[in-house]
Amino acid sequence: MVEEGKVAPDFSLPNADGELIKLSSFKGKNIVLYFYPKDNTPGCTKQACDFRDSIQNYDAVNAVVIGISPDDEASHRKFRDKFDLPFLLLADPDRKAIEAYGVWKEKNMYGKKYMGVERSTVVIDKDGIVVKIIRKVKVDGHIDSVLSMLS
Repeated sequence: MVEEGKVAPDFSLPNADGELIKLSSFKGKNIVLYFYPKDNTPGCTKQACDFRDSIQNYDAVNAVVIGISPDDEASHRKFRDKFDLPFLLLADPDRKAIEAYGVWKEKNMYGKKYMGVERSTVVIDKDGIVVKIIRKVKVDGHIDSVLSMLS
């Protein structure tokens, strides 16, 4: 399980173009790893577009933004292209990273219980150490809040 102050669990997942991306290859950069439930849904689209619209601010603090959901590469490719997303979207249909980071949770909607991704963000420093874990993210204001942790 992921913990603040500990080394972030490493993983390799395919991006929207099918290339395998290894988390540890970003050492030397700050990493904003955000987990979201599903491509092309209202909250996830707003969150992705908010990151897109602030990407220069993240670049300025030497940070990469990486989104992860259980969607496959084809879904990520359509989502990325439709909204011109300039950051990595990683496919985790087997939930390897999702479970390693403890964001696969029981959810409840209209009294119906089901398993899904808890919208969460993990901020990792240049040395691969988890600085902050934010669970049950509310999309509004989240981008600026995360950015302030890196500035």
